Amino acid sequence: MKIQLLLDANLSWRSAAVLKAHFDECCHVDDTELTIPAKDAEIWGYARNNDMLIVTNDEDFFHLSLLKGFPPKVVLLRTGNHHRKYIEQLLINNKNHIRALAGSLEYGILELL
Repeated sequence: MKIQLLLDANLSWRSAAVLKAHFDECCHVDDTELTIPAKDAEIWGYARNNDMLIVTNDEDFFHLSLLKGFPPKVVLLRTGNHHRKYIEQLLINNKNHIRALAGSLEYGILELL
């Protein structure tokens, strides 16, 4: 299964280049055709239409997932305020969990602490 990550606006755009080396695809929401700043519903639709997992620390996507179901699936970072390198390493270290989320028919959210 191909893993394509869409980084939300609340994450560094610099992380996309780092994460591309570890995942099939990774882009930041600012690198899409969406308006800046993109609304959560637009990001949700873009991710769904492009088979991408949303990576965010915005709890609104957690609530959207509960309301609308999946796809898209959401990787919710519950890390608080950390440097982008910490976030990048967290995602890389949890690649197997992210892959399992992408392939799951039962789960639409992965929370990382």
